[in-house]
Amino acid sequence: MAKTLIAYFSRADENYFGGAMRYIKVGNTQVVCEIIQKLIPADSFKIEMKNPYSPVYMTCIDEAKQDLRAKARPELVSLPESIDGYDTVVLAYPNYWGTMPMAVFTFLEAFDFTGKTILPLCTNEGSGMGGSERDIKRTCPGANVKAGLPITGSNAAGSEPALRRWLSAAGLL
Repeated sequence: MAKTLIAYFSRADENYFGGAMRYIKVGNTQVVCEIIQKLIPADSFKIEMKNPYSPVYMTCIDEAKQDLRAKARPELVSLPESIDGYDTVVLAYPNYWGTMPMAVFTFLEAFDFTGKTILPLCTNEGSGMGGSERDIKRTCPGANVKAGLPITGSNAAGSEPALRRWLSAAGLL
């Protein structure tokens, strides 16, 4: 039986919502992943930085930009022991400067995704998937990277209909 892993990076604290800042206790990407986990049988892994970005939004985006420019690979709190038992990985993340947070690159580069299907999902406030799908293909050359799903972060809680369509098209629902 095919097994699915939901691997995601999510940030709570102060976030941007369509022109305004708001403090949230659970990040938008995590909210979406919790909906996915109710819809399909899957294991879940949260990608967490050992030294997380600032809880202050404007400081966070500056830190993320510095990491992007430096092509940093932030150290993670942990990694799964293996992803060998998974056929499909739902990879979810917010759009940071037109791609994934650098911690997601750290996660991807830790494993061989050859023969696995990756379903990218990107929360954002209008910037869509950015170049993240291209970056995943470049980072995981042996993977089958499917069309990603952009979700407006401020509508994360209402994303179930779009998630159902996307997961169904991928043969997971």
